[in-house]
Amino acid sequence: MRISKGALLVVLALTIPLIVELRTMLVWVGIELSVLESAVIGVTIVAIILLWAFLPEGDDNPNRRVSNGD
Repeated sequence: MRISKGALLVVLALTIPLIVELRTMLVWVGIELSVLESAVIGVTIVAIILLWAFLPEGDDNPNRRVSNGD
C-alpha cells in the first residue's frame, strides 16, 4: 500500500467537496453536467485514487542494480 489508511481516508474526505464543487466550476467555463454525470466523474476519481493507493510500491528505476550486500 502506497499510503497509510488514515491518510487515504483524509484524501478521500477532501475529494468529496472537490467533486461536489466541480459542477459549479465547470459551469463558469460553459460546461453543464447533470447529477448523474457528476456522480460518474466522482466515482471515477475515487476509483483512480483507490487503485493508486492499493498498488504495491515499486522501484522507480527498473534499470537500477540491486546490491547483494557483498
